[in-house]
Amino acid sequence: MTTTLGTRVVARNFGYRHASRQNPALENVNFEVKPGERILLTGASGAGKSTLLAALAGVLGGSDEGISMGELLVDAPSIGLVLQDPDSQVIASRIGDDVAFGCENLQIPRKEIWPRVERALKLVGLDLPLNHPTKYLSGGQKQRLALAGVIAMGARLILLDEPTANLDPQGQRDVVAAVDRVVAETGATLIVVEHRHELWLNTIDRIISISDGRDIQPEQLQRVGRLPKAQPSKSNPILWAQDLLCTWGGMRCFEVPEGASTVITGPNGAGKSTLALTMGGLIPPKSGQLELSEGLRKGLKNPPHKWRSAELAARIGTVFQDPEHQFVARTVRDELEIGPKIMKVDAGDRIEELLDRLRLRHLEHANPFTLSGGEKRRLSVATALVAAPKLLILDEPTFGQDPETFTELVLLLRELTETGISVVSVTHDPDFIAALGDHHIEVTTR
Repeated sequence: MTTTLGTRVVARNFGYRHASRQNPALENVNFEVKPGERILLTGASGAGKSTLLAALAGVLGGSDEGISMGELLVDAPSIGLVLQDPDSQVIASRIGDDVAFGCENLQIPRKEIWPRVERALKLVGLDLPLNHPTKYLSGGQKQRLALAGVIAMGARLILLDEPTANLDPQGQRDVVAAVDRVVAETGATLIVVEHRHELWLNTIDRIISISDGRDIQPEQLQRVGRLPKAQPSKSNPILWAQDLLCTWGGMRCFEVPEGASTVITGPNGAGKSTLALTMGGLIPPKSGQLELSEGLRKGLKNPPHKWRSAELAARIGTVFQDPEHQFVARTVRDELEIGPKIMKVDAGDRIEELLDRLRLRHLEHANPFTLSGGEKRRLSVATALVAAPKLLILDEPTFGQDPETFTELVLLLRELTETGISVVSVTHDPDFIAALGDHHIEVTTR
C-alpha cells in the first residue's frame, strides 16, 4: 500500500544569477507541481535545469555565490538529489554505509537506519550484501545506490539530474525501472531532468518546459535533427593495438582508421574510458603494443604517454568523461587560449569560430565551473579542437546535449573527419553510433 509522502513545489518568477555571471542562469520560472506528481522537466542545454534542481535541493550556496530572485516554495523536511555523474555521489567504501550516510546526517535513530537501508536497496533492485565494496559497482548500480540513499532518508521530493546520461542501455533501463518502483511505493514527488525523454514517458505524469512553465505533450518534444549516416572506412590505420592490456579491462586488439569516425561501445565497467585514456597517451598501458602512424607521430619515437604535454596536445586531443577535470582557467575564453599559448601558436581565428559554432559566445567571460553540464561538455570539446590535433578522442561527447546541440556536435565531428582528422568516441547513444560509427570497437568485460 502506498503512503503519500509527496510534497508540493511552486516557483513564482524564480530566477538565479551566479556571482561571476552578468546574465542570470534562470529567469522568470513559473510552475506548480502537486504532491506525488511525476514531472519531466525539459528545456534547451544551458536553460538552467540543473540550477533549478540545485535550488530545490537547497545546495546553491550562499549570497557570495549568487543571487536568487522571486519565490521557490518547497514544503518537505527531506529532499533527495541524484546527480548526472555516478562516481560523484559515492561516499562510503561499502554500499550499506553509503545508503546509511544520509540517515545518520538526519540523526535518525540507529535502530531505524538499517531496516531503512535494507528496504531502500530492495526497492532499487540492488541485491548485494551490505558490505559489498562500492568501488566494484557499475555506473548503473551507482545510480541506484544514490537513489537508495534518497529513499532511506524518506525524501518527499526526489530530484534526478540526467541520471541515465553516462549509462549503457541496460543500465538506463535498470535506473528508470528502479525510479518507477520507488515513486509507486513511496508516493514521493518526482522531478527528473533528461534529454532522452522517451526513457521516462511511461513513468511521468506531465512534461513541463522550464522556459515558460507550460505543459508539453510528448509529440511536441524536439527530436534529433537530420544527421549524417556512418560511412564504413577502409583507410589505413592511424593507431592500432596488438594484445594491448590497459590498467582496467581485458586484452585488446583493434585498429583506428585514419580520417574516419570510430565509436567505442560496451557495457559500463568494461574499461572503455581507460582504453580511451591509454589511446590518448594520458596513462601508460600495462603490456602489449600500441602503435601510431608516422603521420601522427610527426617524428617522435617514444610512446605517446612519454611525450611532453605540448607535443601530445598538437597530435592527440582528449575530451574527458567529466569536463571539469580539464578546466584550469577563470573564464571560457581563457580556457580556450591556454593550449595555443603553451604551443606558441596563433589560434585567434580558430577560437572565434569555436565560440560561435559551439554556442559559447555568450559565455566567453563566464567561469567554466558555472556552466551547465551540456555547456561544459561543449567547452571541453572546444579546448581539444583549438589545437587542431590529428586524432581526437572523446569520452561520452553528447551527454547533457539537447537535440539541437546534439545535432550540431555530430555535424561538427563529421566535418572534422572530412578534413582528414580521425575521431574516436566512447558512446552509448544509438543516434550517435548511426551517424558516426564508420568503424566500431566493441569492448567487453573480458
